[in-house]
Parts: sequence; structure tokens; C-alpha cells
Amino acid sequence: MEQEEKRQTFRYLDFVTVSFTVVLILSNFASSAKIIDWGFSLGKVRMTFDAGTVFFPFAYIFGDVLTEVYGYARSRRVIWLGFGALVFSFLMFFLIRLLPGEAAWQETVGQNAFNSILGGVSFGGIVLSSILGYLFGSFSNAVVMAIMKSLTKGKHLWARTITSTIIGEFADSIIFVAVATLTGVFPRELFWSLTLTNYIFKVFVEALFTPATYRVVNWLKKAEGVDTYSDLSDLTPLGF
Repeated sequence: MEQEEKRQTFRYLDFVTVSFTVVLILSNFASSAKIIDWGFSLGKVRMTFDAGTVFFPFAYIFGDVLTEVYGYARSRRVIWLGFGALVFSFLMFFLIRLLPGEAAWQETVGQNAFNSILGGVSFGGIVLSSILGYLFGSFSNAVVMAIMKSLTKGKHLWARTITSTIIGEFADSIIFVAVATLTGVFPRELFWSLTLTNYIFKVFVEALFTPATYRVVNWLKKAEGVDTYSDLSDLTPLGF
């Protein structure tokens, strides 16, 4: 059980943690940098998404691996470490934004170009929407994974990964786009387009990578010598 495994040392937990955090940070930079158009519509809703959507499904895949192999308590710790990395990145880019630019750089690039591309990850709505969407989505995903593993007695991994993604990605997508829209980051007319496309794309990628998730999970369980069932009496997001 999870409580009995807390003192174990794992060979690959740090690798999964770093991978999760890198994908998380890159997705937020990409979200601020570009909105992508798929080139078609579903009814009257144009299929567009912020570029961070390309990265973010992989953060959920790593999150699934963390909870499935190492348990909710360790997954919770990694989620909070990712939160700390996000806040640190936002604060550092806020500082960079305030520092004076060199003259040649101002002529060739300029502060306005920096503000247009990276300014979003240094202040305002994109920061708030990213943090709220990430926390609600990641914890929803981890809790569902932990509960379903217990209910299914460790069987049907595909059902756990896809169900947790459907719930977690819905929470993340709706909160992220709603807060970013309300704070003026995204145009209001793109709200449904961004929300639906983000959600559909993220769930699709998770489902597509299910065979790879199976292989990684099975390999890690064997390599680490562990298959953790989370303590369902300790599913609060507030621990560390």
C-alpha cells in the first residue's frame, strides 16, 4: 500500500517529475505565443486552439503514470512542484519584462514584440488562468485515477487514463479559457472555439497514446518493483 512505500527510493521518479514539469512550463509559453487554426469548423464553431495545447496532453500522460505507478501522494507532491516551477517562471519573466532593453535589441526586436509574445507569461490573465486550470485539472485527473484503480482492482488501465483525462481536461480547459477570456487574453468570440478544440485535442492525444502509456507504466512497475494503490482516505490536494 502507499503508506508502506513512502520510504522507498525510486530510480525513475525524478525523471518523470522533471519531464512533467518541463512539458508544463513549455505549454504555458506556447499558449502565450500563438493561436493555431485547424482550418475547418464544427457547425458554427471554428476549430482553433492555443499552441500550448500541443504540449499539455503529455503533462496529463505523465500525471497518469505518476498516480498509477507511484500513487496519489507522490503525484500530489509533483503537482505542487510543477505549480512552484510555474510561479517561478512567471515571476522571472515579469522581472525580465521590467528590465531595460539594450539599444540594438530595441531597434531590431523591441519591447513591444517581447510583450506580444512572452508578456503573457509574465503578468495578468494568462498567469491566473494557467495556474487555476492546471491545479483544478491536475488534481481532478489524479484523484479520479487513484479512485478508479481501487475500484477496478488495478485492471482496465485504459478506462482509468481516458476517464481521468475526460474529467481533468474538461476542468482545465473550461477554467483556463474562461479566465483567460474574462481577463482579455483571448477574444470573447473565440471562447467556444478554443474551449472545444482544446478539450477535443487533449482527450484525443491521451487516447492515441494509450498503448505507449501501457508500455511505460508496465516497464516502470517492473523496474521500480512497485504497483501503488493510493490511500483513499488521503485525497486532499493540500498535502505535500
